[in-house]
Amino acid sequence: MNDQIRINECRLIGDDGTAYGVVTLDKARDIAGDLGLDLVEVSPTAKPPVVKVIDYGKFKYDQQKKANEAKKKQAQVSLKEIQFRPNIEAHDLDTKLKRAEKFLEQGDKIKMVMQFRGREMAYRDQGMLKFKDILATVEELGSQVEADPKMMGNRIITIVAPTKKAVKGTAEKAAPKAEEKSE
Repeated sequence: MNDQIRINECRLIGDDGTAYGVVTLDKARDIAGDLGLDLVEVSPTAKPPVVKVIDYGKFKYDQQKKANEAKKKQAQVSLKEIQFRPNIEAHDLDTKLKRAEKFLEQGDKIKMVMQFRGREMAYRDQGMLKFKDILATVEELGSQVEADPKMMGNRIITIVAPTKKAVKGTAEKAAPKAEEKSE
């Protein structure tokens, strides 16, 4: 930028897109000074290097604005956790599965954990079977298992992610409801 540019000749482009052609760096500085703008080296590897006459402050501001806009458009995926016990009752399981369905509809990933305590550790194989049944039910809700269930100490852990179809389907369901309310 400005005095930091160390080349003899450059291809100069104006702030409005006009091409000045190949000029010496001193002439480029004079043109930028007359316009009250800055010289910025855009493409240093080109032969000859390309230098542009722009308002550097406005340029940095626009770049920051574009970066913020791109950041807004990124999908934020959070990881929710649902814990089970091997001897969970049917109603409690239904409640947790409804919560899992809600998380999947929102596009969140779910960390599913089955924790064993005390004497339950003796029945880990039965707990794994129950856990796989629960995973099969969750897959029917519109998800995919990212990692196979693993036994880690006294817990069985896996991560479940929503499928694209499940997330899009819920967005389409929400749109007609909003239209109905506006009428």
